[in-house]
Amino acid sequence: MDATSEFVRPVEVEVRGRYRLWLRFSDGVEGEVDLSDIAGQGVFAAWEDPAFFESVRIDETRAVCWGDAVDLCPDALYLRGLAGHGVAERVEAGAEADAVGVDAGDLRHHR
Repeated sequence: MDATSEFVRPVEVEVRGRYRLWLRFSDGVEGEVDLSDIAGQGVFAAWEDPAFFESVRIDETRAVCWGDAVDLCPDALYLRGLAGHGVAERVEAGAEADAVGVDAGDLRHHR
């Protein structure tokens, strides 16, 4: 078993409007994530081109990405966008619960 198979990871992604993604994760949880609050900032300025935003995919590390330069941490997306779908109740007590309000820096996928 490789390291990425131990964690919940995105298995499907679709664009659902301007700066919105629908995601399904390996545990069956699915929902929409609104990324408009970080669009236009730093590397996320590339999303201002609708064709670039629509090129979203899941890469070999199971990160949600656009091209080779922009990717998002799957764990932060899971907590950020899907907290209203019963996910928050599954998060253990402590600092992880604070991750529901992640900022743009936390969304960057660290390889």
